[in-house]
Parts: sequence; structure tokens; C-alpha cells
Amino acid sequence: MDASTGGGGNSLPTTGADGSKRRVCYFYDAEVGNYYYGQGHPMKPHRIRMTHALLAHYGLLDQMQVLRPHPARDRDLCRFHADDYVAFLRSVTPETQQDQIRALKRFNVGEDCPVFDGLYSFCQTYAGGSVGGAVKLNHGHDIAINWAGGLHHAKKCEASGFCYVNDIVLAILELLKYHERVLYVDIDIHHGDGVEEAFYTTDRVMTVSFHKFGDYFPGTGDIRDIGYSKGKYYSLNVPLDDGIDDESYQSLFKPIMGKVMEVFRPGAVVLQCGADSLSGDRLGCFNLSIKGHAECVRFMRSFNVPLLLLGGGGYTIRNVARCWCYETGVALGHELTDKMPPNEYYEYFGPDYTLHVAPSNMENKNTRYQLDDIRSKLLDNLSKLRHAPSVQFQERPPEADLPERDEDKENPDERRGADSDVEMNDVKPSEDSGRRSSIQSVKTKKESSETEAADKDVTKVAVEHSRGTVPVIDGVGSSKQPPLNDTSLMAIDEPVSLKVDPESSNKSLDQPTTHQKQ
Repeated sequence: MDASTGGGGNSLPTTGADGSKRRVCYFYDAEVGNYYYGQGHPMKPHRIRMTHALLAHYGLLDQMQVLRPHPARDRDLCRFHADDYVAFLRSVTPETQQDQIRALKRFNVGEDCPVFDGLYSFCQTYAGGSVGGAVKLNHGHDIAINWAGGLHHAKKCEASGFCYVNDIVLAILELLKYHERVLYVDIDIHHGDGVEEAFYTTDRVMTVSFHKFGDYFPGTGDIRDIGYSKGKYYSLNVPLDDGIDDESYQSLFKPIMGKVMEVFRPGAVVLQCGADSLSGDRLGCFNLSIKGHAECVRFMRSFNVPLLLLGGGGYTIRNVARCWCYETGVALGHELTDKMPPNEYYEYFGPDYTLHVAPSNMENKNTRYQLDDIRSKLLDNLSKLRHAPSVQFQERPPEADLPERDEDKENPDERRGADSDVEMNDVKPSEDSGRRSSIQSVKTKKESSETEAADKDVTKVAVEHSRGTVPVIDGVGSSKQPPLNDTSLMAIDEPVSLKVDPESSNKSLDQPTTHQKQ
């Protein structure tokens, strides 16, 4: 029984206004910071390690269960992704990619989504954390966090926008085994197109995306895109313009999400906390403060519904680490001091060495009239949902077999210390350590030595991103067409059959594209 039926279920314990205490679990693999997209690429997994270091020095790791995710297996990934696409990700390497030119084009792997050392292990790691978080929520935890996850652009048969595997879709499928309805909320500056597309025809998942819309990657997310068939009105898109600030953002977020929670009554919520919507992001154009961004986390937490917090975009990495550290504190109900404690990456946060950064004086191009019009249209769409849909469960799919490693229960002589994550030599080799060995020392040093000045020297990837050039594909554009095949978009009215037959995939997604993420 989910919380919305009034029977309690997994509803969170209430203490005070919104319940200050939560049972929180946090997924982190110390090797995630070693993965390296390549010279000049805006996406830097090193930001996850920086976030973890801040959590350790603020003392937050002691307040939650710290888990190392079990890598997702092929069959876990194939619950959404096509078998041949997963097989390609598993087999391709920087040394062999020149022999697979056709496959690279078919699966949109190359420039924005490059082949790098340990690519498949990286996908397994971040997907394993998100699915593992969903499993924890299904078994009594109140909040689960995986800052390495949230890669919302990946499609069933192709990579897109720095994303290879859509861990969010996989986590939602896991949550649907226990909850009749799951809500997905996306506050990344880019439209959450991969997740919306996956659930576009179902009423069991509502997707709500707040994003920059216009001449901007991925070019989807028009306010008129509302879902199709049984999913009509279960997709909400909030198109925004440059320079939106905290006040304007919350004038939309709170009334819209309050109405969504009232009408849809989800049993669980997935919140993608992409930090590229912060002021000063290398690829972004919004003007949110860290507190303004975190207010979305605080608001969704207040509903006392099981909550999965995921990462996403974020390309000024010092601010990404600040943001996700602060939002971890929000999840725990713990206010952090602005003065930053000394840590391994202290020099990144100078000259002020504070947790918060003031927004800029950039122009807010979102007028009051535009904001009122958007809010009015979306609330009107929500008024057309008369009641929360119900689904009769006849058979529950098997559990995802992802036994997480609980670091609190490991042998003290073998486990990593809270702040020893930067010293990778102490980590015992795993089965795929041979594959990762080439990225252990050189790439770590290369990441740690990169300065923000070097980041400004944007190479071809970032230059192309800034152009916002996005071809419109049949069935995937600013105005969606009816899907060619419901199974390709993960119609989930029959949750017993979660694996998608690759033969029935949406053929339009197999066409080579040149998506450029801003």
C-alpha cells in the first residue's frame, strides 16, 4: 500500500512541521572520480569526489548510511535499454572504437558522449547507485541519495547529452514494483527528455521538468507537450528563459508541485537535482543561488513521501560540490555553516572558502506576465486530472538483485576512511580493476590539477554546445507526435514485463543524430 491511500505505507515520520529526522542512505563509489571524459570536456565525474570530501568534513557521513553501490548488470540495464546498445557499451574501448564507426553513429557515441577508459564500468556504477537507492526506498528508507546519477538524456537505443545509461528510468521501474504511482521532478537547466519519453504514454509516472527552453539543448520540453494516450496530462513542462532567479523560480515550483502532489498523490518521488541551473554555471544561463536550488529539495522533502535524490548536470564543479553538499544537509535536516571546513579540495573554493555563492546581477528575462501565464496553463492542465489513477497489482516483478556494500559493517582494516577517498591505492582491486587501472593515477592527477581558468578554454565540445543546434527527429521534438510503438517508450501498465524487446524499439531513435548539450 502506498502512502497516498491513507494507510501510511512508507510515509515518513513527522516531527514538527515536516519531520526533521529522516532515515537517509547515501551511495558512493570512491572510484567514480577517476573516470575522465577527455581533455576539455565539460562533464567531470571528479565533482562527485569533491562533493564526498565536503560531506566528510562537514560530518554528514556519520548521519546517514553510507553504501557502495553494487554495479548494475547487463540484465538490469536491459530493463530499459536495448540489448544491442548495452552490448556495444560493454565492448567498445578507445582502442577499438575506430573499428566500430557505424555502431558509434548508430548509438550517437562520439563527440558529446565520447568513448573513454572504463566507460561501461562508469555506467554500471552510477546506474547501480540509483537502482540501489530505489530498492532502499522500497524497503523502508525515507531518502536515498546518489549524486553520481541523474543522467536524464540517455534513450533506449542511444547516448545523448553526456548520458549513456538512463539510471533514472531504471530506478523508477524499480519503484513501480512497490508503488502504484511515481513522480519524477527535474530541476536541471536542460529538459529531462529521456525520462519524459520513456513514460510519455503511461499514467503511472508523472514527469515534471523545469528547464531553459528555446535555442537550447535538447530542444524539447514545450509547454504543449503533455503526454499521450493514457499518459495525457501526466507530462508537465515548465519552459523558462535566461536569468531566472530564486523568487521567480519558486513562484512556479511551489504552486505547481503542491498541486501535483495533491492531484497525483505519488507513492515515491524522484528528484533530479542538476546543478547547471545554478548561477555561474559554465554551460548554464540561470541565476539560482544554492539556497534557491535547495529550496526545491526542502519543499519536496516536506511532503513526507519516500524521496530519491539524484545528481545530473553541473559544469562549474566547485559550485556543484557546494550545492550537493548543502542539499545533503537539507535531506538530513541539518543546516550547514557557511564557512567551509578545510578539505582536500580547499583551493577550489577560494578566495572566500564559503559554502554559498551570491547570484549575479544578470537580467531576468522571465517577465511576471510570462510566469503567470505558465503557472495558469499548467495548473489548468492539472485540474483536468480528476483523481489519482490506480493500478491493480497481480504479480510483482522480481527484486533487483543489487546487494549494496554497507561500509559501516565492513572490516575496519579493509574499509575506506571517510576522507580517504582521494587515495585510490588503498582500494582493493575488483573484477574489472584491470580495465580501470589505466585511469587510476594519471587521470586523478589531471583532474585535480585542472583549474577553473583552464575550464574557460572551452574546446570544440563546449563551443558546439553553446550554439544549441538541435535537429528535430521524427517523434522527438518540441511538439511530440504519437509514439510509433508503446513498448519502445516503456508503457508500463503491465509491470510484470519490464524488459523491452529490442526488435520492437522505436526506429526513429536508431537514426544517427548530433545532439549538442549546452
